[in-house]
Amino acid sequence: MKDVSVGICGLGTVGGGTFNVLTRNARLIAGRAGCNIRITRIASRRAREDMDLGDVPFSTDIYDVVNDPGVDIVVELIGGYDAARELVLAAIRNGKHVVTANKALIAVHGNEIFEAAQKAGVVVAYEAGVAGGIPVIKAVREGMAANRIDWIAGIINGTGNYILTEMRAGREFAEVLKEAQDLGYAEADPTFDVEGIDAAHKLTILASAGFGVPLQFEKGFTEGISKITPYDISHAELLGYRIKHLGIARRRDDGIELRVHPTLVPQSHLIAQVDGVLNAVLVDGDAVGQTMYYGPGAGDEATASAVIADIVDVARAVATESSQRVPYLGFAPDAIENLDVLSMEDIQSAYYLRITALDRPGVLAKIASILSEHGINIESIMQKESEVKDGRIPVIILTHTVQERQINRAIEELEALSDTDGHVVRIRAENFN
Repeated sequence: MKDVSVGICGLGTVGGGTFNVLTRNARLIAGRAGCNIRITRIASRRAREDMDLGDVPFSTDIYDVVNDPGVDIVVELIGGYDAARELVLAAIRNGKHVVTANKALIAVHGNEIFEAAQKAGVVVAYEAGVAGGIPVIKAVREGMAANRIDWIAGIINGTGNYILTEMRAGREFAEVLKEAQDLGYAEADPTFDVEGIDAAHKLTILASAGFGVPLQFEKGFTEGISKITPYDISHAELLGYRIKHLGIARRRDDGIELRVHPTLVPQSHLIAQVDGVLNAVLVDGDAVGQTMYYGPGAGDEATASAVIADIVDVARAVATESSQRVPYLGFAPDAIENLDVLSMEDIQSAYYLRITALDRPGVLAKIASILSEHGINIESIMQKESEVKDGRIPVIILTHTVQERQINRAIEELEALSDTDGHVVRIRAENFN
């Protein structure tokens, strides 16, 4: 068998997992790749005293990998934006193929990177950037190539899913976040996870691969879970829903929706059963219908599984001296469409509204009248006399699907009522129809 040389940049959680799996399963992987995949150089800011790298040369300068003429494939696992961008572009200039698990890099700089790689005649593979070990990019780009993909929705951040799962027991957000940090599920600075930025990176990539549009991270809408309360979680369940932090991309005639936010989903739907740190992605195609991809969205060897799948794909091309099999986003470059990302005011959704109102006659009628004036139909109303406190009572309303601008205007009027406390809680709802 021909040897294909791999250099790893970054020896953290995923880098260590990639080294371990490539080493442990070398013979099996060679059989599948049709070539021997050799790790010939590793570079990382810090050495791993807990790992035996054998006779593989180690350096603290990541450019030692990129500049090594013997390396065929550079595996970028350092994370972040700027340093990773410079590293990957340098690798491409040096004629190296690139495998990355860096969703932020692809979401923000992917258009530039893919263009450079195409001109240089090299491959950039990024399966591990979305949903960890779940091969959803391969499913979208290859398995669903016959389909017009209408929408994609997913739980694509395990930290947020863990927090919302634990809050179903009545626990507060801050308490569960601290526990997630203690367990290693959340970073010391959890902003990217709990405010939806990590999920937005991944959704950007999924939308581009699904719809054949440029990567447009900066145009998406992002809302986190830090304001979700156990009260809303429990009352959503009474209505037959669970609250999940979803990334949703939908193709419409006038553009695409690209949004990340807490979402009510029917308890009967499979995605509502996805708990803890696990991920799941729903893809709706016109031919196949709805499919769901489920599994671990992070972790050393789970993510390494996706990294190595990409290495195997690229190694096959290197060993056979063939050109890339699949275009970067699953579409030929001249087939990419510059569809607009729609404003949130133009998206369509059902809504859970919680209004704290004075407990006196006529208030509910005023609320219903405002919603009706804005063309908003009510699916259900929940109001419990046992929850009256200081003369005020929570009113929970579930609406039918409407445009967000209708809800925005209705909320403005509801918050201006002298009969309410001036704040309306709004959570979007999806039935996946």
